[in-house]
Amino acid sequence: MSKVNPSIGAEAIAEKGWLLAHKWLLLRRASQLGILLAFLVGPWFGLWIVKGNLNYSYTLGVLPLADPYVLLQYLLSGMLPQSLTLVGVVIVVLFYVLVGGRNYCSWVCPVNIVTDFASWLRTRLGIKGGARLSSSMRFWMLGMTLLVSGITGTIAWEMLNPVSMLHRGLIFGMGLAWLVILGVFLFDLLVARRGWCSHVCPVGAFYSLIGRASVLRIHLPKREACNNCMDCYAVCPEFKIIKPVLKAVDGAPPIILDSQCTNCGRCIDVCSKDVFAFGSRFKIPVINIPSGRISS
Repeated sequence: MSKVNPSIGAEAIAEKGWLLAHKWLLLRRASQLGILLAFLVGPWFGLWIVKGNLNYSYTLGVLPLADPYVLLQYLLSGMLPQSLTLVGVVIVVLFYVLVGGRNYCSWVCPVNIVTDFASWLRTRLGIKGGARLSSSMRFWMLGMTLLVSGITGTIAWEMLNPVSMLHRGLIFGMGLAWLVILGVFLFDLLVARRGWCSHVCPVGAFYSLIGRASVLRIHLPKREACNNCMDCYAVCPEFKIIKPVLKAVDGAPPIILDSQCTNCGRCIDVCSKDVFAFGSRFKIPVINIPSGRISS
């Protein structure tokens, strides 16, 4: 990948205006903060829209939602869930099968705000290099947490989960939770670009498995219009999934089917040529790209 333009998204801002060049980013922040606030207004102000946390919640006294990753650890620990928990898990799994498993990472998880800020600051400060981590590490972390749950009879990931720590900290006082969140931030800022979400966190690994056949996908309806500005690579949390589709490597169709895509929409935001768009996996654009435009 070539050197990243220090003015990432400048062309898109000039072409579409600032608001449209940040549309999906703003919607994601509204989603993440809105979901977090829905959990907090109960303990803070006594307005119980949602009771519980992202592991298990009950919305408006009607809708149960439960994290299937936590349920799996629960079962491996030798405990049996209540029937309402199973209903909540089914609802969550069906939702993420539809919209994409790693939508959780970019549209729900509040720690994503921290890691995105670290990535933004890393770029602004010109920090380059860092530890080279394997993307398979998160799957090893996933397997290890499940194994530890089975051996110890505990929900192992909850001992380390920064999302749960942040949630509890905002309600009861941050305490040591500040150190955990700061550690994630510094890890992404100084140790490895996108290190936590793209290489370590087992939650993203788990949801990527759920979303392998999801319907919502990123299309490239104007792939031939790409001007190689590289802005999509710079903002994508999983930039390695872009090149095969953008450059039609081995005849790849103009749609991102890789389950590591978080559907964050930032590639749509920063592209001045409208190369990217949301669409269905069942409606793939047919595009003939001149061979001279297909480059590495």
